[in-house]
Amino acid sequence: MQYSRDDENFPLTRFESMLKTNDILFFDSNEFENIIHHYLENGKIALSKRAIKLGLEQHPTSINLRLFQVEIMVIENKFSEADDLLDKLHNLEPTNEEIYIQKANVLSKQDEHQKAIDTLLIAIEISNTPSDDADLYALVGMEYLFLDKFDKAIIYFKKCLESDTSDYSALHNIIYCYDFLNLNEEAIDYLNNFLDTNPYCEVAWHQLGRQYFAINEYAKANAAFDFAIISDDTFVGAYIEKGKVLEKLKKHDEAIENYKITLALEDPTSFALLRIGHCYSKLNQDDLAIQFYKKTIDEDPLLDKGWIAITRFYMKRLDYQNALDYIKRAVAIDGDHVLYWKLYATVNKRLNFLEEAEQGYKRTIELGNYELDTWLNRTDILISLGEYQAAIFNLLQATEFYPENSEVEYRLAGLYFKVHQSEEGRFHLKNATRINIDYSFIISELFPQLTDRPLIKAIISEAKKTSD
Repeated sequence: MQYSRDDENFPLTRFESMLKTNDILFFDSNEFENIIHHYLENGKIALSKRAIKLGLEQHPTSINLRLFQVEIMVIENKFSEADDLLDKLHNLEPTNEEIYIQKANVLSKQDEHQKAIDTLLIAIEISNTPSDDADLYALVGMEYLFLDKFDKAIIYFKKCLESDTSDYSALHNIIYCYDFLNLNEEAIDYLNNFLDTNPYCEVAWHQLGRQYFAINEYAKANAAFDFAIISDDTFVGAYIEKGKVLEKLKKHDEAIENYKITLALEDPTSFALLRIGHCYSKLNQDDLAIQFYKKTIDEDPLLDKGWIAITRFYMKRLDYQNALDYIKRAVAIDGDHVLYWKLYATVNKRLNFLEEAEQGYKRTIELGNYELDTWLNRTDILISLGEYQAAIFNLLQATEFYPENSEVEYRLAGLYFKVHQSEEGRFHLKNATRINIDYSFIISELFPQLTDRPLIKAIISEAKKTSD
């Protein structure tokens, strides 16, 4: 319940006035309940406790005020005290469903979810208002979600929706469960049945569109989003999803129109700006594409997809200097983003800034990117820089992830020959030719000065004969 502080007749204003003056004013128990509820809703725990204390002084037999005490105990993780108080209250009012609800809450907070469910089912059984039990069904559904029992959660969320067809939270939870169980067709059937009796429910149309999108039924998804928009022409989410469908259908002009509608309906979102940029890029309207990519990173400098899109935009057009400028800014914002560093390394490599590229690949590996091309690119740069021992160490790390890889083995062979460790070179070259003779060109490509060595020529020649 919301109170106006300008109206002295409201209990909240009187209560706060009492606290300031230390006068003792009388409030009935319902007024105390409303005051406490207001403070709990606004996270004012200290004032809630004060109101409970004063309320119990004036109404010591009030079960509802005691139940607020239980809520505070749960918030403060005093589960044992909460249990004891609930047991006492149960003895006084064994058919009070609110006591069971609070007991279930205490159990849930202690990860006793099945016991919480059993307790809530008792509350449902003794309820005096079965037609208003949607909140109880929702609580049971949530407990089943905690247990990852999605099939059972669906049953109770459906009961919520049967009690109140406008309970969109329950509808979202039903579809969430179907999604988790990969039951798109079942979700579609359920939504279509729901829409038969609720044809103007924009949320259901929106969810139906998302389900069709998930199974690549783009025409049906598009129609569903159209109905969502007909039901509510200010539904931003429907325009966004329709835009995504139109992109899949290669209708980029129409997609842009839908994304732009969202910009007019509410404050611009970085997602919509980014998608518009992608659409203009697909239409080869580069000036507009870069304009919206820049708007994206201005709107949300922390959105990694914005920085990645603008960097790749310039890379695709071979404008590596601009690409470098933007990826440097991205790295400055988030120095632990692995894809930023990989792009940083790639762009520097294209510009022949080898030391910076090597630093980028090294940081990429440190951040957990163990893709083969990352190891190989760093190795090749270290070879170009004459850092042979560092290159060897890098490849030995790579062998932990790629123990039988010819590209790694040929490089190790060439490097060991370069540092005059012929036995190691011979071992890795034989290993490389055994795995794949077709990659022997790596030796002549990366180590041209080694190609005339008799030992190397003999090993490669023998391997080619064997493979033939």
